Amino acid sequence: MTGMTFRELHTGFFVMPNAWDAGSAVVLADAGFPAIATTSAGIAFSLGKGDHTLPDGAPSVSRDDMFARVQEITAASGVPVNGDLEDGYGAEPSAVAETIALAREAGLAGGNVEDYDGRELYDVELAVERIVAAREAAGPDFVLTARTDGRLLRTPAPLADSIDRANRFREAGADCLYVPGVDDVDAIRLLVREISGPLNVVLGLGTSTLTVGDLRSAGVTRVSLGGSIARAALGLVRRAAQELLTTGTIDFAAGQIPQAELNRLFARRA
Repeated sequence: MTGMTFRELHTGFFVMPNAWDAGSAVVLADAGFPAIATTSAGIAFSLGKGDHTLPDGAPSVSRDDMFARVQEITAASGVPVNGDLEDGYGAEPSAVAETIALAREAGLAGGNVEDYDGRELYDVELAVERIVAAREAAGPDFVLTARTDGRLLRTPAPLADSIDRANRFREAGADCLYVPGVDDVDAIRLLVREISGPLNVVLGLGTSTLTVGDLRSAGVTRVSLGGSIARAALGLVRRAAQELLTTGTIDFAAGQIPQAELNRLFARRA
């Protein structure tokens, strides 16, 4: 898959882990993945802020701050990068179109647009209009992913509703569809059958035990990781702090990448 365009990757199967800064982007790309993604959660956490599941529903990281980090990731990675574009940073289709234009300027090969404003789902007609506007702004090469968040609501939307939204977004011009919150392999097979386009599934949410192999056999096109690697990295920071405070040992350091190796890696990417 090396050398394939981001759009071409969506004709097969691939795994796309999520970076939150230039360093993590370089490490993930160097591992051999054909594309990587950004994570709004990971970027927010690295800035000491929360993600969009905040009490008031609003993103805590501004669009300007998010794109400043996105540009660092695209410049460092050397592979196509898909952007986590939240809800397009505004309800109106014009705001979504503006965000897509900024995404292209930032060097992204594609991006996800959600139908959720942090409080509730957008009315489906408006949600479709937002995807139409995004498609018009995206141009022919940018891979537009429409994400519907009904399964993540406090009272999850029926799966049939999410399928209907995904298909309407596909008709409106989305290249890839994304229904987070589905972690049962039979339900994922149903999504693959009923949604008329490539499907992205996220690994690492909650207590799901799904594997890449499970998703590939189910017919999924793209596997992402969301903020799970970033959360795991912060988990290591917490465990290291606890070890230092309780036993005074540094067993956590056994898994570190040697300094010389990191220096060579970053020098090569630079």
